[in-house]
Amino acid sequence: MLEVFLAGLNLSVRTRIMVKVLLQTVLQSLFLTYLILSVFNISSAQVMSSPGYQLQSDSVNFAGGLSSSTNYTQESTIGEFASGQSDSNNFLLRAGFQQMQEVFLSLAVTGDVTMSPDISGLTGGVSNGSTTITVITDNPAGYQLLLAAENNPAMQGSQDTISDYDSGAEPDFSFVTASDQAHFGFTPEGIDITVEFIDDGGTCGLSGGDTSLSCWDGLSTTDRLIANGSEGNQPNGATTTIHFRVGVGSSAGVISGLYTATSTITALPL
Repeated sequence: MLEVFLAGLNLSVRTRIMVKVLLQTVLQSLFLTYLILSVFNISSAQVMSSPGYQLQSDSVNFAGGLSSSTNYTQESTIGEFASGQSDSNNFLLRAGFQQMQEVFLSLAVTGDVTMSPDISGLTGGVSNGSTTITVITDNPAGYQLLLAAENNPAMQGSQDTISDYDSGAEPDFSFVTASDQAHFGFTPEGIDITVEFIDDGGTCGLSGGDTSLSCWDGLSTTDRLIANGSEGNQPNGATTTIHFRVGVGSSAGVISGLYTATSTITALPL
């Protein structure tokens, strides 16, 4: 097609050769420019995700991969440019796929919980307490907040224990204590609480809202996921308040004394 075009210009043979060479150089330059721009366009992609997975780091290169032996594991890339660590007074940049990707995660808890009021062993009653947890992270995939009790049941006394609240398959919308029951439960509230603790105003596990002091369940010595943030939240963070409640029925027969429940709160980056 190029030869036909040149022939139509009615140029001398020498001139046509020079023009042909010039046009070929321009076309090659344009193709190279397009190729470079295409690579830049691909490399500008950041986090890719699907319903089940999230790819947090990617790399455009021409060689490398994972190598391992009995004692070592090495992962390499060849072909990246402008990689390495750069910093200034206010910023730190770790460029390149192989740079260590640090995630900032902060967990702050308001402190120990004191249940109030004291419960009379003769008439029974309800005692409440709460603690607030704030999680701050720059992780693009977010975080998880887990709660676990140290003992089974969680509430322990020197001579007796108080059972963990048994809600069944789903948390109970209301904390209900029969006259012959004594139990200890919790409910989380916040913007990132898991689906089982949200409600439609009467039933837990249904989207709609987060009615205050609703959707109660018992603690377990196994980690329980209570909040799940799906993205970074720095610098403000996300707050989850855990409400605790003890209910003692009038004929439950709980031995008087001081009862203590110890639990562990864990925040993990995703």
